[in-house]
Amino acid sequence: MDNKDRQIISELQKNGRLTNHELADRVNLSPSPCLRRLRNLENTGVIQGYMAMVDQKAYGLPITVFIRIRLEHHTKETIQIFEQKIEDFDEILDCYLMTGDCDYLLRVLVESLESYEKFIREKIHSIPSIASIDTSFVFGLVKQKRVFA
Repeated sequence: MDNKDRQIISELQKNGRLTNHELADRVNLSPSPCLRRLRNLENTGVIQGYMAMVDQKAYGLPITVFIRIRLEHHTKETIQIFEQKIEDFDEILDCYLMTGDCDYLLRVLVESLESYEKFIREKIHSIPSIASIDTSFVFGLVKQKRVFA
């Protein structure tokens, strides 16, 4: 991947709906080489897909919660069960495997405190071998960047 590929990615991160001609103009390429580079980035998995960015509040999920989870045991089976269960929960947008005091960091979106309580009681508590759950509620967003370059 070279600087031209990075320019293509940067432009698409800013606006994934650009036509190939618009993209080519923005990165100073003719349309055919631009399309070849774009297809190569898609085929090699550098570009994994395209999506719409949605305002979570307007969608009805105004509360962002970060949950730190520590497991009691770190056996292969315990980890596998935990990670499989996490995949099933739509409220969880991201799950990171961490170093430090916690094993996992979850980013969760919910509509209310009541729905968060229900999520914890009915879903998270159903996962075996959780030693601790530590919750932080987001009350403001300082920076959110979606463009690498």
